[in-house]
Amino acid sequence: MAIVRTRFAPSPTGFMHVGNLRTALYEYLVAKSQGGKFVLRIEDTDRERLVEGAEQVIYETLKQVGLQHDEGPDLGGEYGPYVQSQRKDLYRPYAEQLVKEGQAYYCFCTKERLESLHDESGLGGYDRHCRDLPEEEVARLLEAGTPHVIRQKVPLTGSTTFQDAVFGEITIENKEIEDQILLKADGYPTYNFANVIDDHLMHITHVVRGSEYLTSTPKYNLLYEAFGWEIPTYIHLPLIMGKNEDGSVSKLSKRHGSTSFEGLVNDGYLPEVVTNYIALLGWCPKDNREIFSLQELTESFSVDGISKSPAVFDYDKLNWFNGEYIKAMSAEDFLTHAMPYYQEVFGQEEKPWDVLHSILQARITKFNEIPGLLSFFRELPDYPADFFVNKKSKTTLENSPQMLQAAIETLEQLPAWELNSIHESLIGLAERMEVKNGTLLWPVRIAAAGTLVTPGGAMEILTLLGREEALRRLKAGLEKF
Repeated sequence: MAIVRTRFAPSPTGFMHVGNLRTALYEYLVAKSQGGKFVLRIEDTDRERLVEGAEQVIYETLKQVGLQHDEGPDLGGEYGPYVQSQRKDLYRPYAEQLVKEGQAYYCFCTKERLESLHDESGLGGYDRHCRDLPEEEVARLLEAGTPHVIRQKVPLTGSTTFQDAVFGEITIENKEIEDQILLKADGYPTYNFANVIDDHLMHITHVVRGSEYLTSTPKYNLLYEAFGWEIPTYIHLPLIMGKNEDGSVSKLSKRHGSTSFEGLVNDGYLPEVVTNYIALLGWCPKDNREIFSLQELTESFSVDGISKSPAVFDYDKLNWFNGEYIKAMSAEDFLTHAMPYYQEVFGQEEKPWDVLHSILQARITKFNEIPGLLSFFRELPDYPADFFVNKKSKTTLENSPQMLQAAIETLEQLPAWELNSIHESLIGLAERMEVKNGTLLWPVRIAAAGTLVTPGGAMEILTLLGREEALRRLKAGLEKF
């Protein structure tokens, strides 16, 4: 039995869209779940759309999500080179072979003529003008150096049927298939033609791509058949949709939110979360679990779990995933991820990080929420005296200053400013004053933070502020009355 070989063949034309990343992930999982090889190939034949630096984005994205390829431009391999522009000279002989065998033809139509066809029909389909040019005319035009392309000669009648691992048997009428360009005037192959040649030469056994390419698959198969090559297994993936404001769905686009891997990471989503989440966009594990490491995905993945139905990219669900991953982190990992955001608030100042960890880990869904949650540490907000009034805690404008004064006097006597001693002293104070803990702690927290909602209670906030700043704020609170 042949070794399963899949390939991820992105074009370096910009950011890595989540749809492309899902394709890469599924190709990786198809190969690795069956002990196969995952190949990276850079398809840069569309020279006009190339974006400088985009190839590096591909490498960095795959590295961040852990999709390690077995062969590629950076690793080499026995079927290289793995960049299509470096393979340019091998495509023309295959195109010329098809011309000789009557499976393709030279097309000399100018760009202006093709544009006029588009304008007249509104469809843009090619009218096969050059398909049956006399041999003498073709020879004359070639001899004169007339710019030309090579087009595939698709049968005008009948139909082409193929089997897809997800969508089953698909039949397309040949009359609906355009005589696509195989080799462009600049000598570069088109994406579709290079794909077939390279997939064959690189022994690719499984082709994974979006379902939007279902109707173009017959073009590929007619080429495989023309060359007498084995057709690979096709796995077409369902569309990824986004939720609109009115509750309807449409194909995922920027109006729904970040749609590139880089954009999602910049928004605060962990790379491993993005990988986990997009794995479930169109694939359902047999046990309906949701949290997977990449290794666990590899062990659980099977093609028969891929759905035909479109998948909806749900940012609320992605937030939940991110929060769950954060909750499951070790204290050490949490601190590593949180530290850049802590430094936005505290600079290089040392703080009792374990206290922050205890109040934030279960609360945040993204690490970039930290500066906003802790902004009151940078500067005490201006707040009204009304904040001290809380029905549940039974605090009023009359008893709040008494609570603050007593807290200040008690805290000033503390020999060590740390969480346990602050906690014991204030709980003991409430007991001596014969008031509920909340009656004492509400005014203390308001004076310390200057805001109604805080991550953590009065003791944690006082601890993090430090003795001098905490007492300064409590005394400033007294001046509100």
